[in-house]
Order: sequence, then structure tokens, then C-alpha cells
Amino acid sequence: MANLKSRKKTASRLPSTRARTAPPQPKTAEPRRKSADAAVAAATQPRLDTKQQRVIELLQREGGAAIADLVAATGWLPHTTRAALTRLRQGGHTILRSQDEAGRTVYRMAGTVRASRSRGAA
Repeated sequence: MANLKSRKKTASRLPSTRARTAPPQPKTAEPRRKSADAAVAAATQPRLDTKQQRVIELLQREGGAAIADLVAATGWLPHTTRAALTRLRQGGHTILRSQDEAGRTVYRMAGTVRASRSRGAA
């Protein structure tokens, strides 16, 4: 019995009999790099179809948006949606909160953007 166990251990230590593949060849062409102007332009332009952008669009409507509207638009849970509103406030947006006729809390974004607060000040 001991011989079988020792054979199994030594068999796993033997070199592989499979053929080894050749190492990958280095690429000959240099990858294209963005120019400095393109990199700056990409950094300054907001991304278009993001969930955060959808939230901002809903908040900018005349009637504002309830949490249920924001949850339906983003697929987030309600607590995640409220956290996103908090992050927008911290980012400098003025978000107003009020009640509609049905008693639901409605959030609206004011037209002005105030100076953002640094995270370290919180």
C-alpha cells in the first residue's frame, strides 16, 4: 500500500510530456496614443448615458422626481438612490425636497450649482 502512495507522489513530480508552446512574439507596431488635446477633451466632457446623468435629468424636470421614479430609471435600491442624491449634494448640486399632493417626497434640482465641499471637510 505504501508503494502505491509513493508512486503517485513521484509521478506528479515528473516533467510533463506535453509539448511546450512557443513564447508569444513581441508586437511590432507601437499602440496609438491619444494626443494631449484629445485626453483633455475627453476628461472635460461628461459621459452621456450614465445612471447619474439620468438621475440629474429626472431631477431637472419641472415636477421633479420621487424616489420611485429614480429607482425605476436606474435599477438601484432606494437606499442607493438616496446615497446618490447625497453625493450630488456633496458634488455641488442644490437639491430641493418637498411633498407632492399624494404625500410622496419629491426631489428637484435647483438651477444653480454651488461650490462643492471637499470630502475632507465632512
